[in-house]
Amino acid sequence: MADKPNAAQTLAGEGWKVFDDHDGFIDLVGPLWHRIVNEVHEYAIVAQQKHRNRRGLVQGGLLMTLADRSCGMTARFATGSQLLATVQMDTQFIGAGKIGDVLISIPRVVRATRSLIFMSTEISAGDGCVAMASGVFKVMRG
Repeated sequence: MADKPNAAQTLAGEGWKVFDDHDGFIDLVGPLWHRIVNEVHEYAIVAQQKHRNRRGLVQGGLLMTLADRSCGMTARFATGSQLLATVQMDTQFIGAGKIGDVLISIPRVVRATRSLIFMSTEISAGDGCVAMASGVFKVMRG
């Protein structure tokens, strides 16, 4: 299976930009795309051959990585805190992503306290949901 042609051009044409925080692990799975629509942060990854599992579908770990990174980044934007740590992530796999799909996560803050931020997101491919996730993030001091 080949990656969908022109996915990057399509995303760029729709206002997406490659997120420039690609240091470490996310650099291996990205690029991670980002845009803001009506003050809502959206994130995307184009499923590539490197993301496939043994059945030729998107590896669940990629969906979990997208959920963790997008929820964490949105929590940072929402709180202004630059230092957060994932305390818990729960993921439910609803469907299967295919190689070439544009996987989109639109996280939301469920509740924020001084020390914890509760997040949720749905990851979609096309018109369908492939995963749902919720996470708790600790605001780190210092």
